Amino acid sequence: MRCLIVLAHPLPQCLNAHLAQAVHDALTDAGHDVQFLDLYREGFDPVLTPNERKAYYQDTFLDQAGLADIEMLVMVFPTWWFGLPAILKGWIDRSFLPGVAYDHASDLSALTPRLTNMKHALAITTLGAPGWVDRLILRRPVYRALKWGLIKACAPKAQFRMLSLYASETVETKRVAKFEAKIQAALTRMT
Repeated sequence: MRCLIVLAHPLPQCLNAHLAQAVHDALTDAGHDVQFLDLYREGFDPVLTPNERKAYYQDTFLDQAGLADIEMLVMVFPTWWFGLPAILKGWIDRSFLPGVAYDHASDLSALTPRLTNMKHALAITTLGAPGWVDRLILRRPVYRALKWGLIKACAPKAQFRMLSLYASETVETKRVAKFEAKIQAALTRMT
């Protein structure tokens, strides 16, 4: 399976980088074709330019992220203020483009999805907050935005799963190991 792992954390020696590497190792060991994109190490520019935005309804964009060929997308990131890191949001804005991830309807109504090869999308995130705040008070805003606003809109046949490690700023090694086992189980089911 062709897999893309996208890491969005500024610190190279962090829990998110560790988890992304574990995903990479598991998928590579299973014989999959894995591309690893560390947005900060690559110096990715998340800012959508004025010309790019103007072209949204006029031009067809090139698939520079290679999304059309990806069968599994794995995004590893911290949830900050119950949202995506700016660099990951910018990567989505600059990669999930018209003519690449979807087509506009002629009357600008519903989108037509284009990512028909994508079978799986996995979001792995760490949060400083406890799970009850994310689930009960805020009702999982990142999950809803990724599942319904991005993946189901552009790759409706893809199975979406999100694994969240709550209270991660004080996490113990034993709990990290349990979370890694959950990731491994999810990857095994998806592949």
